[in-house]
Amino acid sequence: MLSLLFSSWFGSNSLNWQVALAALALAIGIPHGALDHLVTLPKSNPVKMALFVTIYVAIALAAIWAILQWNVWGFIAVVIMSATHFGIGDSAFIAELDRMRNRDGNPIPVWAYASAGGLVPVVIPLVNSRSTEALTKVNSHLVNWHHGYTSEIQIAVALIAAVGLSVLLLRKRYRDALDIALLAALASVAPPLVAFAVYFGCWHAMRHTARLTSLLPKSRAAYEVQKARRAFMSAVIPGLPALAGTLIFVLILGGISKDNLSDSFLWLTLVTIWALTVPHMLVTAKLDRAALKN
Repeated sequence: MLSLLFSSWFGSNSLNWQVALAALALAIGIPHGALDHLVTLPKSNPVKMALFVTIYVAIALAAIWAILQWNVWGFIAVVIMSATHFGIGDSAFIAELDRMRNRDGNPIPVWAYASAGGLVPVVIPLVNSRSTEALTKVNSHLVNWHHGYTSEIQIAVALIAAVGLSVLLLRKRYRDALDIALLAALASVAPPLVAFAVYFGCWHAMRHTARLTSLLPKSRAAYEVQKARRAFMSAVIPGLPALAGTLIFVLILGGISKDNLSDSFLWLTLVTIWALTVPHMLVTAKLDRAALKN
């Protein structure tokens, strides 16, 4: 709705409001991965915790270097990795929600939801007719990342989404089918930058944060006394320093870069977020596997 409203006010070709909205959505999403150390090592000693954080940061820095070194291939790897992580993570969220509600009946087919739920919001915005301008704003080297196979990619993702949607409907998973339909609408209607950022910050990150409320002691304590808002904020506030840290890191990275910071800020911010997704995905894989297995 905001995309349609802003498009009518500022024009569909204006990128300023798109970048501003995308930056806000990305900022909302950054803190959701900042508590990985508390989830993985809930009661660990300081030395073990420091080692974990050191390895975590080292992996992220290596990923940043790789993406900056090989823009296109790094971006393709990010697209595949993000679609996989988002799809599986959202499937794990639904599985945990089913258990909390003691839902009986047909369980969600992980492959059906994860494939559609991951590919649609990540890939479709990158191969539609408006992606060229958005990718030029981010990094002009990424414009032809698909090597001209836009139609083939669109058809493949549409078929995967159609199969997943059909399976969900056959199993009477109507709410989950609505998820896929809403994601398709977001990817089709909103500009590419806005579509990805809003999905990342206001969908995936919110679901992951909701999952953290069952793992963090303060969140569980608040939930047990029926204070849902406090439970949610207890999983958000500890991650806010990561937002400030990311911004400072991007500014430092921009300072040592040869490019003008105003031109490269969005690109460096996205690279940093993508790089942080690498260790985050590795850490949450154990959590996702346990949720889906149970």
